[in-house]
Amino acid sequence: MFFSLKIAWRYFFSKSKQTVINRINGFAFFMVVVATAALFIVLSAFAGLKDFGLSFTNTFDPDFKLVPEQGTYFTVSDDVLSKINSLPQVIASAPEIEEKVFLSYKEKNQVAYLKAVRPDYTTVVPADRLIALGEWLSFEGPDVVVGFGIAGSMTLGIYDYSSFLNITVPKKRQNTLLNQDPFTSSPSVVSGLFQISEDLDKKYLFSSAAFGQELLSLEKNQYSSVVIKSSEGIIKETLLKEIAPFFEVPVRLVSREEQHAALYRMLNVEQLALYFIFSLVMVIALFNVVGALIMMILDKREQLKIMLALGADSKSIHRIFFVLGLLICGIGGAVGLLFGGLLVYLQSKHPFIFVPGTRLSYPVLFEWENLLIVLITLMFLGSLSTAWATRGLSKKVFFYTSSSPAYASKTSSNT
Repeated sequence: MFFSLKIAWRYFFSKSKQTVINRINGFAFFMVVVATAALFIVLSAFAGLKDFGLSFTNTFDPDFKLVPEQGTYFTVSDDVLSKINSLPQVIASAPEIEEKVFLSYKEKNQVAYLKAVRPDYTTVVPADRLIALGEWLSFEGPDVVVGFGIAGSMTLGIYDYSSFLNITVPKKRQNTLLNQDPFTSSPSVVSGLFQISEDLDKKYLFSSAAFGQELLSLEKNQYSSVVIKSSEGIIKETLLKEIAPFFEVPVRLVSREEQHAALYRMLNVEQLALYFIFSLVMVIALFNVVGALIMMILDKREQLKIMLALGADSKSIHRIFFVLGLLICGIGGAVGLLFGGLLVYLQSKHPFIFVPGTRLSYPVLFEWENLLIVLITLMFLGSLSTAWATRGLSKKVFFYTSSSPAYASKTSSNT
């Protein structure tokens, strides 16, 4: 094996007497570099876009959400919250009420989701930092904080006492008379507007937990979920086993990915599709390596004859060109990853590509996982292409050497 590696290493750096073969080899190496760099840059750019897009929902959503296994609401006492917060894996936790409501303001109506929270909610989700106009909840009256999307569609203003925002929900108990109103409505005042993303801004509004419990006719300690901020690397099943004994009813833990399962599934499918598309580009680039190896086999016929005369066997000859193909892929891939990594680093630290029409730098994210994926993909496809280019070489090596010009002239002179 050392003999094959040494000869392949020499062939990799040596030049042929024929200029066309040198150009073919150089072009094959260049294409490996470009394909490797392109795949790494594209994966890094997608990772940056994915991280940039999820940063909005990650700010708005907790690490975990604890919900009842059955039903909509469950009892969460302060003693239970203290036990949850005492766990070493939990940084902070807070209860919340989330319910679909009907909003009406003057002659405009809209459906939204009400999040009724306590003051300790901001220790888990920093919603108070998302306020773009006005103030966060005072927790002393019927004030609410709505998204910019809701405010824009309903023309809401902050602290507008001339007309109140009415929040309406169906009554939970249906023991009402025929002429009785089946809905519960409560007026509120908008104290602030938050801005995250278009989808979230037109979907949610916040109120105090007391306001939500009164609107929904709930008990003091009744909530729909408990949001949890945890340490990094926490396993969901392990955390659930420690929290479940604190409750009298069965509960389940929902991770951030599960809260937006459709979004994460879509992003993963898009990333996989992007990976396969640029892997196909790499396959096309490796066809140049196949051609370069075939040309080098034909070019080195005289040297192969000498090696056979010195005692080398056909399998050693086969290994030489197989290792040569791996060297082209390996060294070309290393150069491509170095070049791609340098561009990704420069874009992240000193941006030179911006989103069209803005001064926002195009997001990229350097991940060792992507580097490893590119390297494994290149070597796997490179091994297949090299094996295909050198297939049957151990059986054909005598044909290649016997068909050389020197061999032909020697045969004719003997004749």
